[in-house]
Amino acid sequence: MALSDASHPQRVLQPVAAVALIVGIVVGAGIFKTPSLVAGISGDAGWALVLWLGGALISVAGALCYAELCTAYPHAGGDYHFLHRAFGRNLSFMYAWARATVINPGSIALLAFVFGDYMGTVLPMGPYSSAVWALGIVLALTVINWLGLQASLRLQTALTTVEVAGLLAVVAAGLWAEPATAQPITWFAQALAPAQWGLCLVFVLLTFGGWNESAYVSAEVRGGPRVMVGVIVSSMAVLTLLYFLVNFALLQGLGLEGLSQSKTAAADLLDHAFGPWAQKALSLFVAIAALTSINATMVVGARSNYALGRDWLVLQRLGSWSAENASPRAALAVQALMACGLVLLGTQEADGFAAMVEFTAPVFWSFLFLVSMAVIWMRQKDAQAERPFRVPLYPFLPLVFGAACAWLTWSSITYAISRQAIDVSLWLVASGLVALLVLRWREGAASRLS
Repeated sequence: MALSDASHPQRVLQPVAAVALIVGIVVGAGIFKTPSLVAGISGDAGWALVLWLGGALISVAGALCYAELCTAYPHAGGDYHFLHRAFGRNLSFMYAWARATVINPGSIALLAFVFGDYMGTVLPMGPYSSAVWALGIVLALTVINWLGLQASLRLQTALTTVEVAGLLAVVAAGLWAEPATAQPITWFAQALAPAQWGLCLVFVLLTFGGWNESAYVSAEVRGGPRVMVGVIVSSMAVLTLLYFLVNFALLQGLGLEGLSQSKTAAADLLDHAFGPWAQKALSLFVAIAALTSINATMVVGARSNYALGRDWLVLQRLGSWSAENASPRAALAVQALMACGLVLLGTQEADGFAAMVEFTAPVFWSFLFLVSMAVIWMRQKDAQAERPFRVPLYPFLPLVFGAACAWLTWSSITYAISRQAIDVSLWLVASGLVALLVLRWREGAASRLS
């Protein structure tokens, strides 16, 4: 399908805005929830920080793999495009179907529930307050993205700035306020069992999750492939430093026991350091963190739907691109429809947030494993391709990242099975096989008629 200059993405994205987009995706509600879990499971302040650094190193290994793929094959389709090149049309379609039906809408719905939970405490909207807020924010942010990339990025940069400021307030509270407990913190007092390492890293890597979405803007960043490497590395550096400082501050301010027993650690620390008003302000920061991640996920998620439409003639309307607004409007509409459907499905569950995690995690990590293997496969299959950036310590780093993805796939599947929630993901993925057969049949019929 021939593309005119007006029908596909252009390099209009400033590197700083791209960093804000990636940071905004990753820094969601997780950093407000997981530090206490990691501290409680590890039972040691020193090893808890080592686990956060370990999760950062695994994430950096994955980011370097993506940097090679993004610079060698820049495309708005991101992961979908890499899988298409490496493993063919059928497997890449299954991934795009999973993203369109489970991964992206599920992530948006998950974050929308977080936003709704916090906003519902400020302004209740009836018995389904959280869902009403969730639906409202999905529709509002879809409209902003419909207006164009620049409007969305201006909002993203502002939200990310406020979000990071909130986390820095937590850091300041922990480092400069008097500790909430007189009990001294012990560092590296006991060794961790393998099971402790494993469970802690599951939560840490989930909190770092989202950096891979940088692939979806690789074709739109000004400066080309080499600048894209800087965007990915800078984003990971900011995230690693921020997460480490937040966890260190929480340990300093609350102590290991206080952190491990707190369900709202950051809020408790701000309350201790600055008073009740700061604790209430943190609810706003958490809502903004969710809002930031929703907006960024919408930007990158719609681009995978767009890429799917470009590759399949039957879905060509999905592959339309508004040159005036630099946005895939049809893809945005489909994404919003799916996200709203999952929000409504989540209202039937006791905890909408947990339900979305159960639905999305098994599918997400299984396909991310395939992307990690695509780095190795493309080195063999397309050895002559120009690679402005190559993964250092190849093939060690891709294998480490692939092993982490495989392990998280297994962990998320067993977790979903334990919650009796795996059937939703399986049915949606199975529906992708049916959709693939239908698309193949329709394209075959169309080619015979032409």
